[in-house]
Amino acid sequence: MPEPTAFRSGMVALVGRPNVGKSTLMNAILGEKVSIVSRRPQTTRHRLLGVHTTADHQMVFVDTPGIHQSKKKINQYMVQAALSALEGVDAVVFVVEALKWTEGDAAILERLREVGTPVIAVVNKVDRVAPREKLLPYLEDLQGRFPFAALVPLSAERRDNLDPLLDEVVARLPEGPPLFPEDQITDRSLRFLCAELIREQVFHQLGEEVPYATEVQVEHFEEEEGLVRIHANILVEREGQKAIVLGRQGRRIKAIGTQARLAIEHLLESRVHLELFVRVREGWTGDDRALRDLGYEG
Repeated sequence: MPEPTAFRSGMVALVGRPNVGKSTLMNAILGEKVSIVSRRPQTTRHRLLGVHTTADHQMVFVDTPGIHQSKKKINQYMVQAALSALEGVDAVVFVVEALKWTEGDAAILERLREVGTPVIAVVNKVDRVAPREKLLPYLEDLQGRFPFAALVPLSAERRDNLDPLLDEVVARLPEGPPLFPEDQITDRSLRFLCAELIREQVFHQLGEEVPYATEVQVEHFEEEEGLVRIHANILVEREGQKAIVLGRQGRRIKAIGTQARLAIEHLLESRVHLELFVRVREGWTGDDRALRDLGYEG
């Protein structure tokens, strides 16, 4: 009989510029929504672990904010969180968008030259390339930019061609016991995940600028038999933004609450009573103390 395969486990950083699909990719791998997504860049703000466990391996993916340049305090915190995720990992998955190469991609790749960890390139959104023959020159050009351990084209949104990526990642993990219990899929609390689902709806339902000045805090989370009661604050920086979030006769905050409640009920598999309030915290996106209080990593 063949000898049993040794168990492998390790940490894997997902990095790339904003809006290339890192969070969508992690959700697709896990088969569960643990990281919020939006068509707008810079939706992910915090490092978040996603744990993928099978009979012979455990991959712990670190979903990170998109790496970009900005003078804003909050953006600097986000980028620092992403860069710090490169420390101590066993592999890096560098995500780019098919047929696109920007100065931001090039800057991240320069950072990766200093890491000394196997880097797997993922070319995402290949389902949008037509005809598919256009992809080959792009892949050849990308392969010439860096000694990647592997290069995998895929569609995270359609969950297409994920298995080759997982095979490449597992091959680069060390032998060892699992780092988390087999039934755990993230390191974040339910309170955090609920706050993120509310923030996701803020991004979906508001205009271009206001979502970037908002944050969500869950102040009350109480589980009863068959019901979860949640009270949460949506923080903004100015009174004018508060009026926008509330909407005319409170219609926008009601729409945010309705959609967020449905998403939270799906997550918790329970009925949810959700109350939302809008609070003004002047200049919180540029305040170090406020950012630390809100869980941003300095």
